[in-house]
Amino acid sequence: MSARTGRHFLQIPGPTNLPDRILRAIDQPTIDHRGPDFAALAKSVIAGAKRLFRTKGALAVFPSSGTGAWEAALTNTLSPGDTVLAFETGQFAALWRVMAARLGLQVELVATDWRHPVEAAEVEARLAADKAHAIKAVMVVHNETSTGVASDVAAIRRAIDRARHPALYLVDAISSLGAMELRHDDWGIDVTIAGAQKGLMLPPGLGFNAISDKALAASRTARLPRAYWDWQPMIAAAETGFFPFTPATNLLFGLKEAVAMLEEEGLDNVAARHDRLAEATRRAVAAWGLEPLCAVAKAHSSALTAVLLPAGHDADAFRRVVLERFDMSLGAGLGKVAGKVFRIGHLGWFNELMLMATLAGVEMGLAAAGVPHRKGGVGAAMDYLAGNAGAVQAQAAAG
Repeated sequence: MSARTGRHFLQIPGPTNLPDRILRAIDQPTIDHRGPDFAALAKSVIAGAKRLFRTKGALAVFPSSGTGAWEAALTNTLSPGDTVLAFETGQFAALWRVMAARLGLQVELVATDWRHPVEAAEVEARLAADKAHAIKAVMVVHNETSTGVASDVAAIRRAIDRARHPALYLVDAISSLGAMELRHDDWGIDVTIAGAQKGLMLPPGLGFNAISDKALAASRTARLPRAYWDWQPMIAAAETGFFPFTPATNLLFGLKEAVAMLEEEGLDNVAARHDRLAEATRRAVAAWGLEPLCAVAKAHSSALTAVLLPAGHDADAFRRVVLERFDMSLGAGLGKVAGKVFRIGHLGWFNELMLMATLAGVEMGLAAAGVPHRKGGVGAAMDYLAGNAGAVQAQAAAG
């Protein structure tokens, strides 16, 4: 390959671009994780992370991927043979369901075509029919990273309450925390699962569980084996500042900076920015004559857009053209949509001009790869963003 100039465009839906501020925060000497300076750091970042989850409850922070945080949520709350209600809205929901089965849980699965969200009415009906309360937990992916389909977490909570069912409510917010509205306490979530490498703008390596009092009570009688993933020693870190094993020290430096950046912008403003950039992306897709994988307007993700290519055109071949010609990485289709879709990540450290460059790369790539499309997607996005300039400035002034 010829030498590259300029920055590589990483437009997958995670890991996301790293802000210079976070790179500088991580780039410092590692400190003694048994010393007083570390204790102060740990207490500060755990308190800050709780504010991002919008919770006053317990928080466990593991040196792990989001997958580890999935396992922690299951093993701390459930016992062998317990039944969980799972909804397959995409590849990551499917993998979480597979993990539950491998851990010895019984999975009642509601399959979808990967184009639709979890429906609150379906949750209510399933739970209302469970008169014996055999279902011990409901597992929902808030924002399915493989499909760009977002489910209404608050509405699902209301459905659980209407069914008067005691099941725990477990929510994967790995690609929504720091990008979309998320309210752990207000929405009645029992365990919210998250990771560092998406809206939090960090490298991979931190997994989070935000934990309700009800989930904590369940952990005292849950019998699935756990050792590394045990909540109690991790929760104690919030009080003492010391982890039960070696923490990801420099990632915690980065997390402190990420919290500062998100709070400087304001969490509501962060969500509004992602909403705006997502809408501009969808307008570009429509102008190209292409179609988002998500088939329900109210369920469109604000963190990413998965785009269907016309039949007979390989999305992975298209992605290769974009990478080779324009040095931009787009997300691959996963699972049963592999080769059928590409994914545009528009989350994290991201703004209007970065989006316009991304969409220009996609539009040039469609032409270079011979994918049937109409021109004008970039212009459609630009017109939308320019038309909202006044509202954006007013929002920024309001803080």
